[in-house]
Amino acid sequence: MRTLPEEMEAVLRQNRIAEEDLVYWMVCDRTTDGRFSDTYLLLGRDALTILSSAGPPSLEKDYKGFVKSKKEKKLPKPIPSGPWTKETIELGKVASLSVVNLVASGMMVIKGEDGEQRVVAAFTNGHMSRAAKLASIFGKLKKNEEPDPHELNEELGQGSCPKCGMIYPEKGRQVCPKCIKKHAIFTRLLSFAGAYKVSIFFIVLFMLLNSATGLAIPYLQGTVLFDQALGGEGTFAGKIGLVILLIIGFRTLSLLFGILFGAINAKLAANVSFDLKSTVFSAMQRLSLNFFQRKQTGQLMTRVNNDATELQYFFVDGMSYFIVNAMNIIGITAILLIMDWKLTLLCFIPLPVVFFIVRKVFPRLWRLSWRRHRKVSAMNSIISDTIRGTRVVKSFGKEQNEIERFQRANISFSDAEQTVNKLGGTVFPVLNLLTQMGGLLIWAFGGWMVMKDQFSFGQVLTFVNYMYMLYGPIQFMNNIVNWWSHCMSAAQRIFEIQDAVPEVAEKPDAIHLEELKGDIRVSNVVFGYEPNKAILKDVTIQAKPGQMIGIVGHSGAGKSTLVNLISRLYDVNEGEIRIDGINVKDLTTASLRKNIGIVSQDVYVFSGSIAENIAYADADCTIADIVNAAKIANAHDYIEKLPDGYDTIIGTGGHNLSGGEKQRLSIARAILHNPKILILDEATASLDTETELQIQEALDSLIKGRTTIAIAHRLSTLRNADYLVVMDHGKVVEAGTHEELMSKEGAYHGLVKKHDEALKMKEGIIA
Repeated sequence: MRTLPEEMEAVLRQNRIAEEDLVYWMVCDRTTDGRFSDTYLLLGRDALTILSSAGPPSLEKDYKGFVKSKKEKKLPKPIPSGPWTKETIELGKVASLSVVNLVASGMMVIKGEDGEQRVVAAFTNGHMSRAAKLASIFGKLKKNEEPDPHELNEELGQGSCPKCGMIYPEKGRQVCPKCIKKHAIFTRLLSFAGAYKVSIFFIVLFMLLNSATGLAIPYLQGTVLFDQALGGEGTFAGKIGLVILLIIGFRTLSLLFGILFGAINAKLAANVSFDLKSTVFSAMQRLSLNFFQRKQTGQLMTRVNNDATELQYFFVDGMSYFIVNAMNIIGITAILLIMDWKLTLLCFIPLPVVFFIVRKVFPRLWRLSWRRHRKVSAMNSIISDTIRGTRVVKSFGKEQNEIERFQRANISFSDAEQTVNKLGGTVFPVLNLLTQMGGLLIWAFGGWMVMKDQFSFGQVLTFVNYMYMLYGPIQFMNNIVNWWSHCMSAAQRIFEIQDAVPEVAEKPDAIHLEELKGDIRVSNVVFGYEPNKAILKDVTIQAKPGQMIGIVGHSGAGKSTLVNLISRLYDVNEGEIRIDGINVKDLTTASLRKNIGIVSQDVYVFSGSIAENIAYADADCTIADIVNAAKIANAHDYIEKLPDGYDTIIGTGGHNLSGGEKQRLSIARAILHNPKILILDEATASLDTETELQIQEALDSLIKGRTTIAIAHRLSTLRNADYLVVMDHGKVVEAGTHEELMSKEGAYHGLVKKHDEALKMKEGIIA
């Protein structure tokens, strides 16, 4: 068992319970009468112990997270102290232990041998997952089965931020967006700069040379030109032509260095944008299907495009310009101090006020940047949904509704954008005015010193020119607050994608098999998309190599969920699925994807040509392979009639193809994939009777030599199935051949009867 947290160690110690006697445990944060209090359920091999605390809960939770006073620097550790009410119930006296779902909460119910039921604890939904697991482990102990070590050794991470109490937005990733260290994000971003270090080095080098040559110009234009060349004193006395040539020469060098770093910078910008977008998109492909079902398309598009562009500024305009401007500030300040330290200190008088304003504005800009991102993501999501659902929108005449919905999102984004711009438009001009006040002070005091013959006019002009050169870097440092806020917010969102934990992850030592035989065994599988809401309940089926298994049942029976588990788009909660005797969790993703082909009722056609869509299954195939697959799928005839044949471009979603044509395209794609295991999920549901017969002929030749699992409402599709499985409400209620199931006159017999009645009704309507 994993190391227990301090919370549980304290509970066990206070109640004199040995750790080795504990199999599993959970904390319930509500009482059965609706109050908040801690109750611990401790499951041992022989007994269930219920510990109820008479005191308040160790941590009180509201809808934002855990309640914390503003005066508290951090949350107290959840170490309960009692007093305790202890009850021990022998497992032999408990017939069953179950979880009852309520609204945003649940109850743990035990049933005694006499049939009497009682509620022993209640909890909020955050504890539902552990409650379901506790009930599952209890069931195994009751049957004298050994619990799965994976369940017992699970990592129970803290669910909320220990600093502010906010519940972590993502399960398995203990990162609080509110308290994350901004310098940690910056440090992590710097690690990305290693890939561009050569380009950045030359950019900084040429920028420094540009600045160095530029630093000589104010001295030449002021002290040298006025005090020496025109004044007739010093090294350059009377040499006006030479001074002008020197000024032109330094300006030309500065321009050349500027052109060089500009050219390298332009190339770096394109490379950085390309690499960042590739990184984010690749990270998304690693994530599980469940991640994309929780996110809207527009939000993900915003992260790939907008956030990557924001980070591009960090690498291209941020780092290099920051280094050079910092060096400029240091260099110019050193020159000014050498010229006259009193005047230099005088021009820096406004800087403390500048730093104070920056310190106050920075956190607000960070929050406003996040708010603007959320608004633009919501707006992009509406655009994406409306475009993808154009047919539905127009079918119901909801164009005006969508316009109004977009306008609301657009106004919301506009308000967020205006708030950011108003703050920036107010603060940054004030900062620039404060920094430029130094120049006014120099003219005033410098002129006064010239009148007293303590300073020459050329020196004052040189000093002022250097001051104006200093304004550019200082203004950049002022504006860097705004730039920093946008870049760090974008980086944080991109890192969330990169650090997201895939729910279906490949093991480091996963087994790779080039070819599977197709022996599938589903054993006692329990699965639900949410805790304690099982879609599949103790499902067991077997498909031998080359065998065709038909799965039938009403809508919502769990048929599609089952085949999703076989191809490991999701992981089972309990039980196991083995292919060729190996648990699918132990196989590499590549092994499964290469050997399993799926033809689904929901067909997606990519934007591109017909040939490209078919070849998606095998990029190395030839034109002959594509045509052959299309012929087998009975798609060749209609493809030849298209304007450009196999080169015909079809739009995103294939809107210019009929449902049957898209379905045949999907079947051709599966044929080209040539999988060892074929899954047909309502593959002929979108087809008319004539087309269905054509497709059925293609499927009959396709399934030869393959293990096939076919789901169908039309029972005629399953006429060649070797074995039939009937599912109802997530359970296998019947299994056998067509003849065996018909002789039972059970659930399958009823489905066949209803199917025949529907066909007779259809024939009567046609007649």
